[in-house]
Amino acid sequence: MKALLLLLTVCPMVVFAQTLDTVPALSHDSTLLKADKNHSANDTVLQNRSRNKYGDLLNDDTLYNYKFHWLTPSLRVVAADAFNWALARYVMKADWTSKGINDWRKNLKSTPEWDVDGFGVNFYGHPYAGNLYFNVARSNGYSFWGSLPFAIQGSLIWEYFGENTKPSWNDWINTPISGMFLGEVFYRLSSNILDDRKRGGERVMRELVSGILNPSRALNRLTQGYMFRVTPREVYQKEPLNITISSGIHKVNDQRGKDNKFGTGSTNALLNLQLDYGDPFEQRHRKPFDVFRMRVELGYGDDKHVIDHVNGYGFLAGKTIKENRLLGGLFQHYDYWRNAIFEVASIGFGGGLISKIPITKKSTIFSNLHLALVPLAGNNTQFGPDTSEFRHYNFGGGLQAKVEETLNLGGWATLGFTGFYYWIHTYNGIPGNSLVGILKPTVTIKLFKNLRVGMEHHIYHNDRYLNEIPTLHLTRTEQKLFLQLYLQDRQRNDKYH
Repeated sequence: MKALLLLLTVCPMVVFAQTLDTVPALSHDSTLLKADKNHSANDTVLQNRSRNKYGDLLNDDTLYNYKFHWLTPSLRVVAADAFNWALARYVMKADWTSKGINDWRKNLKSTPEWDVDGFGVNFYGHPYAGNLYFNVARSNGYSFWGSLPFAIQGSLIWEYFGENTKPSWNDWINTPISGMFLGEVFYRLSSNILDDRKRGGERVMRELVSGILNPSRALNRLTQGYMFRVTPREVYQKEPLNITISSGIHKVNDQRGKDNKFGTGSTNALLNLQLDYGDPFEQRHRKPFDVFRMRVELGYGDDKHVIDHVNGYGFLAGKTIKENRLLGGLFQHYDYWRNAIFEVASIGFGGGLISKIPITKKSTIFSNLHLALVPLAGNNTQFGPDTSEFRHYNFGGGLQAKVEETLNLGGWATLGFTGFYYWIHTYNGIPGNSLVGILKPTVTIKLFKNLRVGMEHHIYHNDRYLNEIPTLHLTRTEQKLFLQLYLQDRQRNDKYH
């Protein structure tokens, strides 16, 4: 129930908030639009705006993306929490909502705890809510780091004044930190979709799709007039975006004793989306998330949660060490895995390398290597399906590593290997350590143009050394057979139009 409320009530919670302080945006934008129309198409200032090698802006055009005074997003976050609380308390009749001053006083005096909410609530629901707080500020002209305080603000207000339970350590961390990861991903994707130069049906469709991805930004655009303005040129940063869509069947093998019987067990449907944003090998200065990778897999069947996994990384700082070959730097990671047996989620920060190594004239190896510190993770302690809305997992932290290798054989086939490894030491729960490995060898073969057929063997391995239960060594295998469509973003070159 709480997970449903988070997803259903936080989305519209900014509706009331967006009515605050919209007049300055309209008047400011109107003034600047008139000033901009006085510039000729060959104006030196316009020609020298920083662009990537594809001809796109490296930064949002501040002439059309006004940065509001900090009180505007701050008040909107407060109003958003108030709206969310009222909807949860009076419409949804949720028993965990605050009843007023007595609950506020109790929460302010209490020591935070590790809460007992379900895995999906804590590691997906709260990050999604944090993304909406984050984008209230991000779409009001604030930078990546500048939007983080407003996500923290939204989380703290909710923890102390929105609920009648004690504030929780895990929500303090997960809501703003994972929220800024998801928030920046959704902000960048919506920027790639939006185009304020367009009119008519295309404009409506762009606004609609962008609004589904980023509700906070859509409501800002609606109340500030951005949704209906028409600009003489592109005003948002855009980067190359490659999309890989895979759809097929997912076979989950029966586990009998210590063995997994190949080709047995339930069969589920799968839909996988991978987004690769930005060119990691372009020689240039980068801001956070100018490069990121995001994967989402949905499943349907007896053995699957709808959201099977969400994981990805975003560039924070660093540089292209060798043009067209190697990017190194600091990355943020967000990982969420959830099936009938394994539940693992983590926040990570650490170093990484992205490389491209030519093997022959037409064959190339693409590599991603990452090692990160994990300030917060969750790992289930039971074996079998998750049927409870409440906690049956440890909170912990530690280290994680990722390896992604793809050999492209002349465009007609690919051989890939992806590995995830987590070492999680319990902070709260059953004392001990857990070692989790996820391995995915993959092969795809070209059918024609951008359509491929592929197979992936999936191996989960978990060693649980927990003090109060017997040591567990668990392995689970799965197979996936799919059709894969690869959509490469056109190499845009809009010049200065």
